[in-house]
Amino acid sequence: MAIFSSSMAAMLILGLLTANLDPTVAQIGVCYGMLGNNLPNAREVINLYKSNNIKRMRLYDPNQQALQALRGSNIEVILGVPNDQLQNLANPSKAQSWVRSNVVAYWPSVRFRYIAVGNEVPPSSSLARFVLPALVNVFNAVRSAGLESRIKVSIAIDMTLIGVSYPPSAGAFRGDVRSYLDPIIGHLAWARTPLLANIYTYFSYSGNPRDISLPYALFTSPSPIVWDQGRGYQNLFDAMLDSLYSALEKAGQGGLEVVVSESGWPSAGGFGTSVDNAATYLSNLIKHVQKGTPKRPGKAIETYLFALFDENQKSGPELERHFGLFSPNKQPKYQLHFGGGRHWDIASKEYNATFPLKSDM
Repeated sequence: MAIFSSSMAAMLILGLLTANLDPTVAQIGVCYGMLGNNLPNAREVINLYKSNNIKRMRLYDPNQQALQALRGSNIEVILGVPNDQLQNLANPSKAQSWVRSNVVAYWPSVRFRYIAVGNEVPPSSSLARFVLPALVNVFNAVRSAGLESRIKVSIAIDMTLIGVSYPPSAGAFRGDVRSYLDPIIGHLAWARTPLLANIYTYFSYSGNPRDISLPYALFTSPSPIVWDQGRGYQNLFDAMLDSLYSALEKAGQGGLEVVVSESGWPSAGGFGTSVDNAATYLSNLIKHVQKGTPKRPGKAIETYLFALFDENQKSGPELERHFGLFSPNKQPKYQLHFGGGRHWDIASKEYNATFPLKSDM
């Protein structure tokens, strides 16, 4: 009987390990923004991630307190290069120094997964010309440290770069952004690195409620709303992500993977905002990303929820200050299960909103 029990225990542990490594099971991350004057300290934040079984974090800059607190936590991290550092990192030696100070100095006790070189940089801005050289320089710095197979270097875009979004199979980038974007996604394809994309159905819905229904935006439509080449679209998130896949195909990079680096729904401050709508969107998103999209079914979508806290110092409209999953006192605003369909954890028991996409859907 003792031998049988030991064997069963070994099989259970192996099963749990296999589940955690299963590429069809999406691990949900949460974006850790710090634009508030009433937020917990970094160590409290790491404990909040652990106690809620949140295994991935997006960090928007190399905040030293956060990086120190992440040591030994086993939380995987997207580390951001702030937009105001892009020009600096277009210099190769400065990129090497940045990577040494903010990545190599903490590796491997901090588990960096991606470096996001810039966030939602408008192609028309004065910073746009620095994105590609900064991206390449940071990649080279990571490679010179021998970490290119462990830490992928990418950029984060918003969906305003999509010029055609409906139907999803017709998705295409705007003509005026191709000269900016094509070399970037070409580099990512060569480096076998996913593109990071911030996808918000909220902004598409609130910008066009006449043509986009609330159930379609919240994953609550009982049946497909859009049919496209035999594929039924029951929610806007799938349609937006598949339009991005189609745009990548038309740009010659159909093999590029996409990580959803931000998605969320505000609980107050604007049209269509409420605690109930936010809870519905977030809980349904967590479950849905395990399944893939109609264009890429059965392939889990790595997704990061925006954001950890309501941030009272964020600029912009009032709704920007109400994206938090938690209040600043660390109390949850919603009952969410961050492991999606599976909640096994053998290790413990324990800006960034996008611009609205004017979809013609």
